[in-house]
Amino acid sequence: MRLNRPIGILLLLWPVLWALWIAAGGLPSLSVLTVFVVGTVLMRSAGCVINDYADRDFDGHVRRTRERPLATGELSPRFALRLFAALVLAAGVLVLSQNLLTIALAFVALPLAAIYPFMKRYTYLPQVWLGAAFAWAVPMSFAAQTGSVPPLAWLMLSAVVLWVLVYDTEYAMADRDDDLRIGIKSTAILFADADRAVIAILQTLMLVDLLLIGAQADLGIWFHLSLLVVAGMFGWQQWLIRAREPAPCFAAFMHNNWVGAVIFAGIAADYALR
Repeated sequence: MRLNRPIGILLLLWPVLWALWIAAGGLPSLSVLTVFVVGTVLMRSAGCVINDYADRDFDGHVRRTRERPLATGELSPRFALRLFAALVLAAGVLVLSQNLLTIALAFVALPLAAIYPFMKRYTYLPQVWLGAAFAWAVPMSFAAQTGSVPPLAWLMLSAVVLWVLVYDTEYAMADRDDDLRIGIKSTAILFADADRAVIAILQTLMLVDLLLIGAQADLGIWFHLSLLVVAGMFGWQQWLIRAREPAPCFAAFMHNNWVGAVIFAGIAADYALR
C-alpha cells in the first residue's frame, strides 16, 4: 500500500481539494471533505496494490522496485488481490454515502484505476490513462458538493491530466534505462530526446488551463500569484531534468507535491480573503 511513501496520496489529493474548494466557493461540506480525503487514501492504496500485482514479474528487474514485497516473494499475488478487493470495497462503502450522480461516476473510477497498471504493456501512453484515473476525482468532487458536473469541472479535469503527464513522465525518465531493457512502455521512452521540450509544452498548457479555470471561477490575485510561483517551480523542474539523470528526474517528480500545494493555497486564500 506504500503508506510510508505518501507522495502518491498527496498528488491524488491536491486536485480533489482544488475541485472541492472551487465547487463550494470556499470551504466545502465537512462530510464530503472527509469522504474524499479517506477515499483518496483508500484508492491510492488500492492502486499501489494492483500496480504491484501487475508488475510482480517486472519489478525484480528494476533497481528502484526490486525490493517490493511481491517481487521478493514476501507476499503472495493472491494476498494482493484480496487486499485490493478489500480496499475498493471500503472506498465503495464511503461513496454510498454520497448522491446518486457521485455513485454513478464512481463506477468509472474503478476500471480506470484497475486497468492502468496493465497499459504500459500495450501503449507508450500509460501516463494518459493514469492522468484520467487521477483526474476523475474532479467531476466526482463537483458532483458530491453541488449535485452536478459543470463545464468548469471538465476544464479542471484536463488540467489534472496535463499535470499527471508532466510528473509521471519525469518519474518514467528515472526508470527509462530499466524499462527499455525489460520492455515496459512509457511517455519517457516515446518522447526520447524531445522529453524536456514536451514536458515544457505540457507545463505551459497546464498553466494556460489554470488561467482559464481562474477566469471561469472568478478567482483573483492570490490564485494568480500562486500560478506565478508555479511557473517558477516548473522552471526549477526543467533545471533538475536537464541531464536526464535518474535521481534528479525523480526529485523533479517529487517536487510536484509542492506544485499542488501552492495551487491549493492560492485557491483557498482567494476564497478566504475576498
